[in-house]
Amino acid sequence: MFALRFLKQEKFDNYDDYRQNAVPSVPDNFNFAYDVVDVIASETPDKVALLWTNDSGEKKKITFKMLSAMSNAVANFLASRGLKRGDTVLLFLRRRWEYWVLMMAMHKLGVIPIPSTNQLKAEDIKYRLDTANVAAVIAYDDGAIVNEIRAAIGDSDIPLIDCAEVANACDTFPTTMARIPNENTDTMVVYFTSGTTDMPKMVAHNFAYPLGHINTAVFWQRLRDNDIHFTLSESGWAKCSWGKMYGQWLAGATVFVFDFSRVFTAHDLLTAISENHITSFCAPPTAYKMIIHADMSRYDLSSLTKADVAGEALNPEVYERFLDKTGIKMREGFGQTETCVMLFNNEWIEPKVGSMGMPAAGWDVVLLDDRGRIITDADTVGEICISLKNGWPLGLFQGYHKNEKLTATVSRDGYYHTGDVAYRDSDGYYWFVGRNDDLIKSSGYRVSPFEVESVLLEHPSVREVAVTGIPDSARGQAVKATVVLNKYFQPSDILVRQLQNHVKSRTAHYKCPRVIEFVDSLPMTISGKIRRALIRTLDSAKETIVDPIKNTIGLGKDEDDK
Repeated sequence: MFALRFLKQEKFDNYDDYRQNAVPSVPDNFNFAYDVVDVIASETPDKVALLWTNDSGEKKKITFKMLSAMSNAVANFLASRGLKRGDTVLLFLRRRWEYWVLMMAMHKLGVIPIPSTNQLKAEDIKYRLDTANVAAVIAYDDGAIVNEIRAAIGDSDIPLIDCAEVANACDTFPTTMARIPNENTDTMVVYFTSGTTDMPKMVAHNFAYPLGHINTAVFWQRLRDNDIHFTLSESGWAKCSWGKMYGQWLAGATVFVFDFSRVFTAHDLLTAISENHITSFCAPPTAYKMIIHADMSRYDLSSLTKADVAGEALNPEVYERFLDKTGIKMREGFGQTETCVMLFNNEWIEPKVGSMGMPAAGWDVVLLDDRGRIITDADTVGEICISLKNGWPLGLFQGYHKNEKLTATVSRDGYYHTGDVAYRDSDGYYWFVGRNDDLIKSSGYRVSPFEVESVLLEHPSVREVAVTGIPDSARGQAVKATVVLNKYFQPSDILVRQLQNHVKSRTAHYKCPRVIEFVDSLPMTISGKIRRALIRTLDSAKETIVDPIKNTIGLGKDEDDK
């Protein structure tokens, strides 16, 4: 296990021993691509880094020796295209194998990747191009995203590099390169995330960030040499860094990737686990809900020994049914795009169904009340915060890229404020309650109400709108829009479809409101701000969804739900 080189000791007797002694040390000028990938390639060249397949039946196995050489070749290719240290590059690569080669190549060059989901539309992409001052875009042409990228680039001179050129470079460019030095504090990767009162913000992680994922892979996912780990996430989300790269390779595991171009099914997941002898699986509860409703007896799941869950609150029924069918206790973990795993159920903790578990080593987790005081009483709700008084935890982001003011709003008074609310029981387990803002979590995605509202307000029928999350048994939450119409427009099923199609045409599909309610006015604070919390409270009191034409506060559902 490569991770042991960065830890003080190899074994831990209990949770307290782990908490005190499992904080990794970070060498000067650490670079994951040089100091982990290349070293593993030198010491165990035939060790498999990546097992990749897609829903067309293509397969690819990449050893660390291959990954080291390919990343050097691609680094030389990128340099030939004029990319250099400090440049930012948007990536739209779905789950293509080239993504992993590109990430290592960019780390070696000091080029800053911004992984992005292929679900974005031109408006989303244009915002990212402008905000991040992007030097280039690299994309896998899936038949749609390239058109959106070209529309976003417009007349600018930002180059669009086809993923096929990257694959070709692996075989045609030199496979050696001189090491390019970096500082640990240099920005290594940026992820765009969504807020509730502003447009998406850029989360910047430095070169020490991968070592923070020792907690994620070694102590939460409990990975060891020769494990084959399968995390479901697409490359455009930070969960890919959590589950498909850094910590897993440090733990000695092989990363399995299933690149599907269509909506996946329980059969797809169970077949992938069975045929590829997956030993460890991690996904949001939505995926587990699909699995437990399938006939699991049809598949050989004997290789699977570990299962982890994150992204949404875990339903006890899902936990119990999965345990009954597999004998595996799912272990929940909690973190953000801005962090590594900070709360989890590790091997020394007996999972409590629905609990996030206990703090990871190096993370001084506290709950603060509305006045910023530490909550010591059990079962008292407060904001999850990280104490910074003994230093910045390894794996906590270094700030919002090019936005010191926004960084200061979340790292203040000696604490990093997560914006998430929880309580701690008498045994020290943390239990998620919700956010103290309005971020919507739907099927593992994070949706900013502000973004959806901005798009809806572009439609001529919409005068005012509030976007909130409503409970959804399948997704955790569904996106709901509460709309005040302009004069001469009337609620109708046709208008519901028009508004939904309007959103789908301008932003990612998962941001589309599945429910639209027409009202005469929105609840406002005295300062003129929408009271989204009150809307959520009123929604929770409603027992049924009523027809938009027959009622003044009717709801229309997305046709995708039919």
